[in-house]
Amino acid sequence: VFAGNVWIEARQRQPMEAFDRGYVVSVLADNFGNGLSSFFPLYLRDDAQPRDLFAADKDADRIDAGEGRRFNLSRAAVAYLRSISADDKADALFYHIVAVLHAPAYRSENAGALRQDWPRIPLPSTREALLASAELGCTVAELLDSERPVPGVTTDVIDERLRPIAVLSVAGGGQVNLADGDLDVTAGWGYAGRDGIVMPGKGRVIERRAQESEINPALGIKGATLDVYLNKRVYWRNVPPRVWEYTAGGYQVLKKWLSYRKKPVLGRSLTIDEAREVTAIARRIARLLLLSKDLDANYRRVASQ
Repeated sequence: VFAGNVWIEARQRQPMEAFDRGYVVSVLADNFGNGLSSFFPLYLRDDAQPRDLFAADKDADRIDAGEGRRFNLSRAAVAYLRSISADDKADALFYHIVAVLHAPAYRSENAGALRQDWPRIPLPSTREALLASAELGCTVAELLDSERPVPGVTTDVIDERLRPIAVLSVAGGGQVNLADGDLDVTAGWGYAGRDGIVMPGKGRVIERRAQESEINPALGIKGATLDVYLNKRVYWRNVPPRVWEYTAGGYQVLKKWLSYRKKPVLGRSLTIDEAREVTAIARRIARLLLLSKDLDANYRRVASQ
C-alpha cells in the first residue's frame, strides 16, 4: 500500500445475475459493493517478500518498475510477457485485464462461468494486440477514477455527446439558490437505518419525452429520458436510462451516491461542487458506455487469436 498504486477489484463468484466487477481503485479496501472483494495490485514494494501461500513463486523472475517497486506478476505472467517481447510494458497486462472485464460481450458470453469462479482472461498473441488492449483499459481506468479529471468528460471542452447529460437545472427555470435550500437532498433517496446503516429510498425520477438534442440511442435515449430530482425544485436534467441503471458492485452508482447524501443523513446541504460531481459521474458512466463497441471488438479479436 503506497501512493501511486492501483488495484483491480474482483470476486471469485459473482452473486448477481449481471457481472459488474473489475472496478479499478486507487485506495485499498476490504469490501466493494455487495460483498467481500479481492484486490489485485499493479505494483508490489520491491522489498516485499511473498507470503508462504505463494512460496512457489519466491524465486520467480521479477520485472522492476522503478521507485522501489516491482510489477505484481507471477512467473507465468513474466514468461508470457517475454514471449511476445512486451516485458518492457509490463503494466499493459494489468490494463488489458481491465479492458476485457469491461467488455459487455465478455460479460454476457461468460456469465455462467463468472458466477462460479474467478474471471478467466484471454491473452493477446502479439505485443501489438496487448498494447492496443491496454490502451483501452487505461481509458476505462481513468473514467473509473473519480479523483482524476478526464479531458472531454469532466474538464476542458466537453464532448458534445456528453454535454446535454445530467445538467443541474431548476424547475421552471432560474438559478440555483443555496440560501433557499436548493441543494438539500430531500427527495427520499435514503435514510439512516439500524446501527447507522444507510438504507436506499425510492427517490424521485421523472421519465419524460426526450428533446431532439437529447436523443442518443447508444445511451438508451430513444423516445424517453430521465430527470433525477434532489428536491421538489432542483434536478439533474437528462440522465440517460442506461446511465441511471449502471451498476458497480451490485448497486446503481448514482442512486447509491444520492442515498448517502439525503440531508438528514449528511447533516447539511450539498455544496455546488458536490452537485456538479453527479454530472461528472453521469458523464463518466456515459463515456464508458460509449466505449462498449470498441471494448467488444477488442475482446473478440483477442479471444479469436
